[in-house]
Amino acid sequence: MTSKIFLSTASPIFEALKITPIAVKKLFWVAFLLPALGVAQSAAEKHVLDLHHRKFQWLIEKDYDSLQTVLHPRIAYIHSNGWVEDGREVMEDLKSGKLHYGAVSVTEASAKQVNNCVIVTGRGQFTGLMQGKEFSIALLYTEVYVKVKKRWWLLQRHANRLP
Repeated sequence: MTSKIFLSTASPIFEALKITPIAVKKLFWVAFLLPALGVAQSAAEKHVLDLHHRKFQWLIEKDYDSLQTVLHPRIAYIHSNGWVEDGREVMEDLKSGKLHYGAVSVTEASAKQVNNCVIVTGRGQFTGLMQGKEFSIALLYTEVYVKVKKRWWLLQRHANRLP
């Protein structure tokens, strides 16, 4: 025997509130489906997505001063080959030319806010030089941004190579 949970639009609740069946359908669409489709996005999510895109631009342009302002002091930067760096190592490798990004083409990116964190997941094509050797790889990545004293910081990054 199966039981069904059912709330009829003829119930006293809907009658007392003067809610029509059409209004219930509209409420369903607005309350449940639109957020699930990603229509609703917080101001923090929009801000962090913009910061995320600017970060890639700073990498390409070698604007290391701007890049440094977004890297949290305790960042873990995990590359697709398993190489793990802290913020100091990331900056040293970029400044020395050991790692250089020539182009980053983000094909999709989305953000989810949870309290003072925004998690960005994305896909993109990354090209550049690693120890003088050219690379061009498609990546799936996750970045975790945390807000500390009204400022968003990149705390964690992890990338996986796509086939």
